[in-house]
Amino acid sequence: MSAPHQAATDYSVVIPTVGRPCLADCLAALGESIGPEPREIVIVDDRPQPEPLREELPLDALGPLRERAGVVQTGGLGPAGARNAGWRLVTAPWVAFLDDDVRVGARWREALVRDLADADPTVAGVQGILDVPLPTGRRPTDWERNTAGLARAQWATADMAYRTEALKAVGGFDERFPRAFREDADLALRILDDGWRIRRGSRLTTHPVRPADRWVSLRMQRGNADDALMLRLHGPTWWRRAAAPKGRIRRHTLTTAAGLAALALAAAGRRRGAALAGAGWLLGTAEFARARIAPGPRTREEVATMLATSPLIPPLAVWHRLAGTLRHRHASPWDAVGGRADGTPGPAGNGSDREGEA
Repeated sequence: MSAPHQAATDYSVVIPTVGRPCLADCLAALGESIGPEPREIVIVDDRPQPEPLREELPLDALGPLRERAGVVQTGGLGPAGARNAGWRLVTAPWVAFLDDDVRVGARWREALVRDLADADPTVAGVQGILDVPLPTGRRPTDWERNTAGLARAQWATADMAYRTEALKAVGGFDERFPRAFREDADLALRILDDGWRIRRGSRLTTHPVRPADRWVSLRMQRGNADDALMLRLHGPTWWRRAAAPKGRIRRHTLTTAAGLAALALAAAGRRRGAALAGAGWLLGTAEFARARIAPGPRTREEVATMLATSPLIPPLAVWHRLAGTLRHRHASPWDAVGGRADGTPGPAGNGSDREGEA
């Protein structure tokens, strides 16, 4: 490889983490991958401070790349803030973001350099191909199907390379997105609005499905607040531009309204009206539960989980959407110097899960 070509495709890697055990597998896969080595690897330790019994991060898993790696501690900024802290430290013209729960392919480094070399000067970002392995011999669970959606997502930062100059031009990630949800779409839309292009590359990365408890779908509803921020920043067409599913927020609103009406009418002694509203709530909840159960494995545990969470998701989704709308009603575009348009920094927050709407 000639020196000019090497300079054009020189890259660094940024990996935010909250110290999950999967980080060791991520680093090992990166170290074992074939291809040109990154100029530097920045591991962003975003575990909250202070933590006196903090375990050391498994940097030795990088093998021959260990000497190129460094750690910066950010103390719980959340994924957007952690990535910002990472890319602002790199010196290469390209920065490849990886999540700490992915495993790059055997020739990932080689394919990444090829992807970057194929990017003309108008291309600001090159997305990797994500593979989410699902179990064989049975249908995937609700949580597994949610994770599998990453394989179809546009601009997922689980494996995404951006030109450093493009990140500087738009101010990086908007830190008002406290979870690993929508912050990638927001950044991509701002980069596209700035006149750049984003293309899909050829490199392959595996994103295993992490273990999750029965109530993970309830925590995912917090992502509805981030949808409210997206609506405020990018307008009602952002769903189409980002090729993002609109979810069931309208149906959730109707179901929640029916349930609240049933309670209010019952309290007022209007039995018939309460019964009708209650029937509407029951039908909406049953339809939602069926939509979640039908494509799944239909095991006793999965059905029990769907029945337990389906009545709770609609009001939670509506609550978070309303809270997000209120919180972000005056939100201004993210400043190109890394803060809000009014100059104030984004709020700190720690979101280690990919959140969204079921």
